[in-house]
Order: sequence, then C-alpha cells, then structure tokens
Amino acid sequence: MTSTLLVIQVILAIAIIITVLLQKSSSIGLGAYSGSNESMFGAKGPASFLAKATFVLAIVFIINTLALGYLYNQDKNKSVVDTISTTTAVPTITTSDLNKSKK
Repeated sequence: MTSTLLVIQVILAIAIIITVLLQKSSSIGLGAYSGSNESMFGAKGPASFLAKATFVLAIVFIINTLALGYLYNQDKNKSVVDTISTTTAVPTITTSDLNKSKK
C-alpha cells in the first residue's frame, strides 16, 4: 500500500511542477511553449483553470503525504533502539578495585 502511495506521490509532484510552470508569470515561463492556451480555456485564459488545478493537486498531495506518513509509521512501529541488545556484560567498578588502584 505504501509503495502505491509513493508512486502516486511522485506523479503528483510532477503534475504540480508542470501546472506551476505552465502558469503565466511576468516572464511568461513555459506557457509560451504550450501553444495558444487562451482559445482552449476561454476568454479569461488558462490562469483560473491552472490556479484551480494547482490548488486541487496541492490538496491531494498533502493528503497523500499524511496518509504515507501514517501508514509508514504503522508498518515500522519498532525503533532502532529496540534492536540494541542489553544482555552484554557491563564491567562494574567496586570500591575494592578503587582501593587497589590507589596503592
């Protein structure tokens, strides 16, 4: 399930990048290379359509990110600290050892 959501996450990221780059800016951006967008989207042009598409893609991206985080934490409920073995002998220093080292 997490691998499917991860693939969807990559596709959403690419889609967001494309919609942001196609939007009209002061330097026109990549919208100049996509042909005549104004005739396809109506008199107002692609600005409102691409803005809405970017907003929807961003919301879906955030929801998918939260779902990925939740499912990943459910699958990986063990910590790295849980794998450390505590059965190894730890040397202890007694007062007699300290007295011997002072002499």
